Amino acid sequence: MATIPSSAAPQVRRGVEPLRAGQGTSFVWRKLHSLLGVVPIGAFLIEHLLSNFEALKGPMAYAEQVKFLNSLPLVRVLEWTFIFLPLLYHGVYGVYIWLRGKSNIVYYPWAGNWMYLVQRYAGLIAFVYIGYHVATQRFMGVNLPENPGAAFFKVQHELASPWIVAVYVIAMIAVCWHFAYGVWLFAAKWGITPGVTARKRFGYVCAAAGVLLAAMGIASIWAFVGPKYQNAPENVNVRDQRSEIRDQRTDSRDQHAVPLLDRASATAEVAALNEPINSRRFASVHAAAPSMHMQLAASAADATDLCSLISVL
Repeated sequence: MATIPSSAAPQVRRGVEPLRAGQGTSFVWRKLHSLLGVVPIGAFLIEHLLSNFEALKGPMAYAEQVKFLNSLPLVRVLEWTFIFLPLLYHGVYGVYIWLRGKSNIVYYPWAGNWMYLVQRYAGLIAFVYIGYHVATQRFMGVNLPENPGAAFFKVQHELASPWIVAVYVIAMIAVCWHFAYGVWLFAAKWGITPGVTARKRFGYVCAAAGVLLAAMGIASIWAFVGPKYQNAPENVNVRDQRSEIRDQRTDSRDQHAVPLLDRASATAEVAALNEPINSRRFASVHAAAPSMHMQLAASAADATDLCSLISVL
């Protein structure tokens, strides 16, 4: 028996439509969160670790690095645009994702679930530590952008407590882990490593990079607490690089000017030495002039006699 479809519209319950790839604002915010974790935050992390690595060369090298970074054009605009604001968004939205997520390692104790859990806790530790580190080193105490010579002593003074050293070491490991695994997730989610083999190989690369960055960070911490620079001064005199360039150019011009003066004086001395010799030569030529005139006169007389003989013939 045929049935006639009902003309009444189906009732749809109110609710939120399931999120699909490319739809909804949550997808955009998550993509932005993932991207900012690599660029610019990841790039800044690498630069920051490389800059801190200069502490192994001593207070002067570290102060010069701080001076160089704060002398960049529009450094405050770059600082807020590419460091503070991306860090704030990545951290706050990361905590939001962490609170909404549910760990299922009790029911599914797989490696991926453990990695998910460690990544969330490492991110939380990194967020708290970065907030503390930025507040104490950038906005409290000595203003390092205006006094870069005090940078080494300020960090060294903070690391005088063993508890703070322990916090720094743990946070350094957590930050480097979070970044390394975050890069691996970024490559997987953005389609850079689409296959299982590619993800596995790239995982080894990310793990090695994370270990290397953590080792650099811990070595930098050791530079402040180790015995080599225990008596570091509170402030070192860091000269302006522009002044140094001007001084170098002035010294170079002076070095080139000295040989010119030497050559002029040497020429004068040679002329003075050659003056008696030239005088003697002129005297000898002057003394020999009468004999030369007599020879020329005799030659002229002989030529006249020869012409007369020819005319007679």
